[in-house]
Amino acid sequence: MPELNFKITEVETATRGLVPLMHFNLEVRTANPADSVQGLLLNVQIQIQSPQRAYNASEKERLVDLFGTPERWGQTLRNRLWTHANCTVGTFTGVAETIIPVPCTFDLNVAATKYFYALDEGEVPLLFLFSGSAFYLSAEGALQVERISWNKECTYRIPVQKWKDLMEEHYPNSEWLYLKRDIFDRLYEYRRRNGMATWEQTIEALLDDNAKIELASNQREEVPA
Repeated sequence: MPELNFKITEVETATRGLVPLMHFNLEVRTANPADSVQGLLLNVQIQIQSPQRAYNASEKERLVDLFGTPERWGQTLRNRLWTHANCTVGTFTGVAETIIPVPCTFDLNVAATKYFYALDEGEVPLLFLFSGSAFYLSAEGALQVERISWNKECTYRIPVQKWKDLMEEHYPNSEWLYLKRDIFDRLYEYRRRNGMATWEQTIEALLDDNAKIELASNQREEVPA
């Protein structure tokens, strides 16, 4: 089988898609430029190499959910799986290019989303691990197929702002909130009972009520015995 090498050359956002989507441009080269490949079916595992960048104080605070407190990061700061993706490559000789489509989500219950959301700026180091099937012709002209080993990999650093811009494009000035159904039912009943027009008003009213309770509690604690 021809020796294959992989490289991510660029990432673009699909701004007109129905869902947030990133397109990673993949370059595939054969070690021998004269080698021909009949086709590739690629499986791609994408990992976030979280130990490969520095974090400021606010980022560390927001990442406690994922990695614990910073003093534990020596044991907990490890690569995290972002997603799996698939793509194909047609017949080529020497070099070919294709796109790895990667759907994104703004669901903050997803670990990768929590990670991207926690970052202020800079880049996210990614590790791409490739497997799948390669089709090629033997010396006698017979079609052959072999598995691609997981040791085929490459790295790429994606700007944090690229992810933030994609989320802003699809969810302008908005955030996602995921609730269990019984909690949502209670919140919906509170909204209906109080005649509130929007969910923003509902949440604001609850936050205001909580702030009043905290203020009253603090005032009681400050009263001398």
